[in-house]
Amino acid sequence: MKARVTVTLKNGILDPQGKAIEGALKSLGVEGIASVRQGKVFDIEIPGGDKATAEAALKAAADRLLANTVIENYAIEVQG
Repeated sequence: MKARVTVTLKNGILDPQGKAIEGALKSLGVEGIASVRQGKVFDIEIPGGDKATAEAALKAAADRLLANTVIENYAIEVQG
């Protein structure tokens, strides 16, 4: 079973890397970019076929290690 955990900064949290990317895009002449926020993506393989168990394990992993839940949100997608 494959899964993806996407971690992004919560709204209102300063994102200096996103601002730097936004500035670089504008300096390269890329138009139509209002703002950029950066994040992290974790592609994870999980043995077995129980989607509920996989989601629970991924939630525990995100809460404990993958995301700083004080300043970051995360989304879990399980493809089974």
